Amino acid sequence: MWAEITDSVSKMSDAFSKLNPVVSFVYFAFVLVFSMFIMNPVCLALSLVCSFANALYLNGIRAVRLSLKFLLPMMLLVALINPVFNHQGVTILGYFPWGNPLTLESVVYGIASAAMLASVVLWLSVFNSVMTSDKFVWLFGRIIPSLSLMLSMALRFVPKLSQQFKAVRNAQKCIGRDISDGSLIRRINNGVRIVSIIISWSMENAVETADSMKSRGYGLKGRTSYSIFRFDRRDFAVLSAVILLGAAVVVLLITGAAGFDYFPSIRGNVTDLLSVSVFVCCGAIMLIPIILNVREGLKWKRLRSAI
Repeated sequence: MWAEITDSVSKMSDAFSKLNPVVSFVYFAFVLVFSMFIMNPVCLALSLVCSFANALYLNGIRAVRLSLKFLLPMMLLVALINPVFNHQGVTILGYFPWGNPLTLESVVYGIASAAMLASVVLWLSVFNSVMTSDKFVWLFGRIIPSLSLMLSMALRFVPKLSQQFKAVRNAQKCIGRDISDGSLIRRINNGVRIVSIIISWSMENAVETADSMKSRGYGLKGRTSYSIFRFDRRDFAVLSAVILLGAAVVVLLITGAAGFDYFPSIRGNVTDLLSVSVFVCCGAIMLIPIILNVREGLKWKRLRSAI
């Protein structure tokens, strides 16, 4: 069932990405702040699972597989390094050869930090897929035109640079100048040549972009721009849900709900009513893209079956 829905939605633009940029930006602001600053293990688990589900739905299995190649070693590294340098905690599990204690609290905190870091990276990958450069320019073009242009260029720089690197490397490989050809010295020279080509291309591309935007009058006072984004009833409904759920989480956190301490000993709230309310609100707000996309997929499948 899930595979059929995913296949149906993949043939069209997903519902969450079609929302007004204001709605998407407010959503990611709430989600990223909650993922970074709520260290309750239940919230961290919710953020990690929901971010992975959204990344899988929006970016596909290949993109998530590529992310996991870097995320899993990074998580393992963070989880292992923290107990080595952090010796706080009252529950001593043993001692390192150099005499410092290994505590249960530092181990658990390292795992929590690794989960937080991985979830933030996955949410940023979803953000990069949804908040395209044209949305970013539309959102901040009138307020901070120079910064919005710079950020939009930065967001598209990494994937564009990666594509150009592959193109340059394939071209060099055809003439026997790839980094895998020849002796070590020759490989180094070939690598330097490829990097030099990429740097020259990126600088030339930046100059061309700047000249193009200047010739179009970008940033001038009174300049108008065409916009394909409209704020409809669905945008209002989703934005209202995001703000209400986000505000509820903030108010509950201010009252001390879902508080959790790792040092000097592990203690916190995970079962009382207020903490459960925080978990429900966090899970609901983080699942909004999945809910919208699954609903759109079911609707699309129903319309196809009616033909």
